[in-house]
Amino acid sequence: MKPILLLLILTTAQTLFAQQRPNIILILADDLGYGDVGYEGQQKIHTPNIDRLATLGMRFTQFYAGTSVCAPSRASLMTGRHTGHTAIRGNRGYQPEGQYPLPDSSLTIATVLQKNGYATGAFGKWGLGYPGSTGIPGKKGFTDFFGYNCQTLAHNYYPDHLWANDSLVHLPNSKNKDSVYSADLIHRHALEFIRRNRSRPFFLYLAYTLPHAELQVPHDSVYANYLAEFRDAHHAAYAAMVTRLDRYVGEILRGVQAGGLGANTLILFTSDNGPHREGGGDPAFFHSSGPLRGIKRDLYEGGIREPFIAVWPGKITPGATSNWTGAFWDFFPTFEQVAGIPTTKAIDGFSILPVLLGRPQTAKAHDYLYWEFHENNGRQAVRWGKWKGVRLDVNIVADPPIELYDLETDPGEQKNVAAQHPDIVRQIKTDMQESHRSNKDWPLLATENPKP
Repeated sequence: MKPILLLLILTTAQTLFAQQRPNIILILADDLGYGDVGYEGQQKIHTPNIDRLATLGMRFTQFYAGTSVCAPSRASLMTGRHTGHTAIRGNRGYQPEGQYPLPDSSLTIATVLQKNGYATGAFGKWGLGYPGSTGIPGKKGFTDFFGYNCQTLAHNYYPDHLWANDSLVHLPNSKNKDSVYSADLIHRHALEFIRRNRSRPFFLYLAYTLPHAELQVPHDSVYANYLAEFRDAHHAAYAAMVTRLDRYVGEILRGVQAGGLGANTLILFTSDNGPHREGGGDPAFFHSSGPLRGIKRDLYEGGIREPFIAVWPGKITPGATSNWTGAFWDFFPTFEQVAGIPTTKAIDGFSILPVLLGRPQTAKAHDYLYWEFHENNGRQAVRWGKWKGVRLDVNIVADPPIELYDLETDPGEQKNVAAQHPDIVRQIKTDMQESHRSNKDWPLLATENPKP
């Protein structure tokens, strides 16, 4: 056989093998509430593409974020650890830009996939390490990154710079505010990543900044339509931002289909935490938390339970609904199993692939889910079966009481039944104590060293 022909056969075989390994696209909205999408009951904002996504795949009704604010929630997602174990447990910033970094010791799912032959791209908001630190995307498994390093600077949709890997990209926004809308530019880079990697397996992390404050949209949005309907600039801007996010979702889906990748691509859609009240945000007006109590920074359901959709043609049943209880730290082992990689042991997550494939009886379930939050005087929460325990003021009160809610009969967490179930409260308190791993940078005094 001629060498050129042999090389062609080998190259073709390698390409076919690569294409057999599933692509993974994770679309992460920013501060999008459980009730902000049409398929979960939203009446005032139009989300036809997200709603269509729900009909194409499985929607989860009881799936949770890593916690109730950006950085620790994303750290949980990337590392497969809940916020009692993650290296990042709060939104701690550095000057002039960036956040508390993931250390060298933190293994991310992107690193695992990259080492196993996946092209890896992150587009949008990072927030897991300031420029030059151990936590930048390039040191955490991403070959391609475009967007904001700093989540604080990401509040401005007309910045003077973004980042392309380790390089600054200067934008002409200082004098002409409406010249480059960052979310559009980030989205275009993401679409190009899909086109460029059609012949090899890829992991695409789409950490869109919409609809996080500030409430800013360009002139070509549907802002004017919403303004005519609501007659309030903040309401119109928020609705237009959600609709623009919805448009991006539709374009990603079409980009996957146009590249002939639909049957070999798992697409996930969710949000990093509950809806915000900053910059004119009004979750009460939009009923953004749906029937749930709380918003961003709460460990009540509205702060951490998120819309979650999974689409994989031929694998996931269209229009399916699951009440499986899982959380962001389950993505790590799920993606490993999807990619055919042995699952990492020293993490908190369990693969939900059996659930996605319609075999929940073979999936390993959590005994309980745990969250901690290091702002607003410190908070903890546990979801154990139908029970939800919430503890407030853990850094200023000695042994604060635990509120208890029966989510089966009271999903809105309106009736505290702790007094009627002291045995359940004691168990949840034990779970809280066992789940928090001591960390000098993120203490919880009620758990580690209660005041006398």
